[in-house]
Amino acid sequence: MARFQKVELAEALELGPNWRHFCYVLLYAPNPGMLFHRIPLRYAVLMQMRFDGRLGFPGGFMEMQDSSLEDGLNRELQEKLGEAASAFRVERTDHRSSRAGTKPNIVAHFYTKLLTLEQLEALEASAPRAKEHGLEVLGLVQVPLYTLQDGVGGLTAFLENSFIGNAREELLEALRDLQILEPGSFSNLKIPAHHLPRTHGT
Repeated sequence: MARFQKVELAEALELGPNWRHFCYVLLYAPNPGMLFHRIPLRYAVLMQMRFDGRLGFPGGFMEMQDSSLEDGLNRELQEKLGEAASAFRVERTDHRSSRAGTKPNIVAHFYTKLLTLEQLEALEASAPRAKEHGLEVLGLVQVPLYTLQDGVGGLTAFLENSFIGNAREELLEALRDLQILEPGSFSNLKIPAHHLPRTHGT
């Protein structure tokens, strides 16, 4: 399995024609809802079940006709999430990190995009009619951002699923850096050390 190292976006864009670029995005929206009338949801965060049974973020490989990383990513979103993805656009300012790996030569570009709850719910509704639904994408899931009274149910249990590549680490980094979780709750999660995002390196 290829090992991916973080690189600067400018450095990634200078890599030669033997490299392929893969872009994907964490889509999230404020959610005022309550679970069981007592647990605040705070945000809705989307991930997808991939064709290989792993969890990841919507996106895909850039193609020759794509004039930029973001053009390719937005095209892929419409293919994988349906017509509702045309209601917004992921921009360069939404870019979070890039990672390069060899064998094969791939650069993975991670974005985060803040939506309205109405936009996110429209994506969930349109996804089953998307071109790739039932093929590359088996369905969308919302990440449980809460922890139940047993200390495990919710986000901790969700993180025990199988994730593609760096998706688990990137999810946790985004939840922390974007302050999607309640203040102080990140440090109280019962997350195995090997799941926690690193502050340096990959």
